[in-house]
Amino acid sequence: MSDIKEIKADIEARMEKTIDALKRNFSGLRTGRATTSLLDTIHVDAYGSVVPLAQVGNVSVPEPRMLAVQVWDKTLIKNVEKAIRDSNLGLNPMNDGNLIRIPIPPLSEERRLEMVKVAGKYAEEARVSIRNLRRDGMDEIKNMEKRAEISEDDKHDYEDVIQKITDAMIARIDEHLKTKEQEIKQV
Repeated sequence: MSDIKEIKADIEARMEKTIDALKRNFSGLRTGRATTSLLDTIHVDAYGSVVPLAQVGNVSVPEPRMLAVQVWDKTLIKNVEKAIRDSNLGLNPMNDGNLIRIPIPPLSEERRLEMVKVAGKYAEEARVSIRNLRRDGMDEIKNMEKRAEISEDDKHDYEDVIQKITDAMIARIDEHLKTKEQEIKQV
């Protein structure tokens, strides 16, 4: 027998994971400033498999508009350089044989608008995920009522609780989107 507290805790935890995934997606969007998280989404062909960049080298920010990647295995430098160039971040890495330097060019107005659209797409995907989780919770509550584990009044009360959690999570998504849009536009 499911308990409403368990359902509520499960839905909140899953919704938090959705918000965390949104934050990770946002961290990969370029804002014109150099941040190590910019390269978090890049994966490199290494040793017969595809691995995150962080597993083959160290990313640092030596200057405000420059990233540096110190690749641990020198045979992978070309692969890392190719992965960065092929990513959809608009970056042009420079390889000096030991270190890959990545200048962060200022964003053009066109590129800023494109980044804002991508951020909006990520936020909408997160909202859809939150709504799907709400639906799962509502279905479970309806099933509890059908099994006569809760009354119809309790069902309505629990649905209100789930809806309030959903509304709060969507408001957080909108706030994260607003913050990211401001970051992109202000640089």
